[in-house]
Amino acid sequence: MCSPGSLGDLGAGSGKGGGGGGSIRDAGGAFGKLEAAREDEYFHKLQRTQLKAMKEQLAREIEHHEQQAGHHQDVIARHQKRIEELEKEAKKIVKE
Repeated sequence: MCSPGSLGDLGAGSGKGGGGGGSIRDAGGAFGKLEAAREDEYFHKLQRTQLKAMKEQLAREIEHHEQQAGHHQDVIARHQKRIEELEKEAKKIVKE
């Protein structure tokens, strides 16, 4: 990724990325700088929105997996109890 200092002044004309910046940005000056600032603001806001959505999705997934883990713990406890019951029955049969 390029550092902001390597691109020159934002809005001072066409960028160095190989494409034109549009007629306002090509002209440079105050309008070009304003347009560049708006563009930066848009992409920063978009990135914040995407990061927030990703964080919320991961939180939902964590909650889901915690619920599944709790369910699995319940099943494990039930199976262990059943094993204990079967062992008691087996001991009774051996004694008879």
